[in-house]
Amino acid sequence: MKVLLLSLVLVLVCAAQETPAEIDPSKVTGKWRTIYSAADNKEKIVEGGPLRCYNRQIECSDDCEYLSISFYVKFDGRCQFFSETLKRQEGGVYFIEFAGTNYLQIIHVSDNILVFYFENNDGQKITKVTEGSAKGNSFTDEEFQKYQQLNTERGIPNENIENVIETDDCPP
Repeated sequence: MKVLLLSLVLVLVCAAQETPAEIDPSKVTGKWRTIYSAADNKEKIVEGGPLRCYNRQIECSDDCEYLSISFYVKFDGRCQFFSETLKRQEGGVYFIEFAGTNYLQIIHVSDNILVFYFENNDGQKITKVTEGSAKGNSFTDEEFQKYQQLNTERGIPNENIENVIETDDCPP
């Protein structure tokens, strides 16, 4: 009886958890430029940091079952290109090995902005990161406020926001 009661409580707790809003796959695919990045461990996303990514192209296929991402990272001031196709895991997260183990999720998408949240485990520490990308070269004030709200919800200090587009001199 105790097991049955415990199972019922677990089901109710899980059902009460906020489920992320469904992502519209038609808004995900396109050319995206990273505008902002924020992390609870800022050294990972500063210029020259291992998680400072410059997005270029994101494609969603099979209702976002697969996510293809093309981006650059600078090593010693030189742009290195990466292109990965990720398969969605349980809970709507994607797994990628890059500067450690990363579980990433699209947490917001609109006509102009797309925000990723990911957790990076480099073997010593877990770093929470958001990346805000746009179809253009900037966010509106409202889009920036939304980005700040998403950081706050995930415990990432808004004073750790880096303006990534200012250092993006990698090829288009």
